[in-house]
Amino acid sequence: MADSLRRLVNNESCRTLQDKLENWYKDYYMNSCDQNLNCCCEIIEMNSRIQGQLFTILSLTAQEGGHYAGVETIKSRLLPWLGTCFSNSSMAKPIENNINLLQVESLEKDRQLRELSATREREIQQLDSELNSTRVQLSMVQQELKSLQAQEESRQRSLDMLTDYERQLRTLKDEIAVLSAEKSVLQSRLSRSRSPSPVSQHSRSCSPMQKELQKELHKELVPSSPLVSRLSSVSRKANLLARFSDAYAQGRLEAQTLLKRFIDKMETVQRIIYIATVESFHVAKMAFRHFKIRVRKTLSPTHIGSEELEDAVMDYVICHLDLYDVQCSVNDVIRAMNVNPKISFPPEVDFIVINSFIKEICCIAFAMQTLDPPLDIAFGADGEIFNDCKYRRSCDSDFTAPLVFYHVWPALMENEIVIMKGEAVTKRGAFWSSVRNVNRSRSRSLSPVHHHGSCGKSGVSRSRSPSPPRNINTSEETKARKDKLIFVKQSMVLVSGKSCS
Repeated sequence: MADSLRRLVNNESCRTLQDKLENWYKDYYMNSCDQNLNCCCEIIEMNSRIQGQLFTILSLTAQEGGHYAGVETIKSRLLPWLGTCFSNSSMAKPIENNINLLQVESLEKDRQLRELSATREREIQQLDSELNSTRVQLSMVQQELKSLQAQEESRQRSLDMLTDYERQLRTLKDEIAVLSAEKSVLQSRLSRSRSPSPVSQHSRSCSPMQKELQKELHKELVPSSPLVSRLSSVSRKANLLARFSDAYAQGRLEAQTLLKRFIDKMETVQRIIYIATVESFHVAKMAFRHFKIRVRKTLSPTHIGSEELEDAVMDYVICHLDLYDVQCSVNDVIRAMNVNPKISFPPEVDFIVINSFIKEICCIAFAMQTLDPPLDIAFGADGEIFNDCKYRRSCDSDFTAPLVFYHVWPALMENEIVIMKGEAVTKRGAFWSSVRNVNRSRSRSLSPVHHHGSCGKSGVSRSRSPSPPRNINTSEETKARKDKLIFVKQSMVLVSGKSCS
């Protein structure tokens, strides 16, 4: 700072400024306006240079005094001077004018700012109101969507209920049709039994006795009601499936209970029931074919109308399932079981004890042949690979064994499609054990026939020869059969040329 002050003193700028001021004053009235202005500007320039140097010296002096030194002096001396700088009489009015202009501009800007702020506030309020309105509309739309969704769910539930009602209505109509058909059949039989109608002769070459037989047979073969021939196949199929399921769930267990009185080995009991079921289906299918042939042979000479002969034959069979001689089929099943190598020895029990079970299976199998397509059981052989799609494993099975030891119940099929699973027992080494059992049974089949003089629990005798059992008790239904039906069946046998032992 001292060096700057020394340079300012040695420069004698202030003396030069003073000299110029004096000379300008002496020549002021002689100079022109431009000359006086030039002198004034020159003095101002010199004064600004001197002031610049003084401000530099002021800054250096303030720095030498420390951070807060000289603050009071600057506030009390420099700042007021700076505020009133150049406030002489010649410059007062322009400065006031500038101040007034600045104040006016400031007021104008304040007014514009207030207007702009008010405008923004109004826009914000308008946007808030629109946002609230949009929210209300959105809430209403959401409520409408929820209401529409609830209505759609209610409509879907109503549609499902209506579908269920229609399904139940169809089922009831089918049941009503079945009952009406049965009623019409019974009424027609009752009317025919009371007032038989004459029938024209079918063949000139028949003997008098055959003509009489054909007359009686024709009375039974005339369809009684067109509604009967239109029975719902769906309802008959459902009824037969339910009967087959009941035979597995109840009839099979009752037959097991009867057989356990005479046979201790559960495997033998289950084999007997399975073979009885398989043989019942085989015999019932053969009986159905023969029955259908006899009906076709009887209806063909007198068949008229647009209906096909096969349809008429099937309608008659469906309406007259009670003409099926089930006891004859039961006898055939028992004969087949007597010569079966797997269950024919040892002869602990006569198979007549499960007569009711065999009879029910024969009736079910016979009726299943009237369906379109007919139902049948799957073929099963001991030692075959276990098929999970056809059979369930019994509870005492080896669940890791791949082969079937023996079958408990057959699977029910419709066009090679399983509609009801069967049951089988699986064990390791099943095939070889099965082969040994079969060989042992066949080796013993040449032994003398065993006869039981009495059986303590069954009270029936049994012969293991291929001939039918000696003491086969006729059921109460067979005893109560009407003489007319017996005569008709005998006539059917004579006409077809076949006999049933």
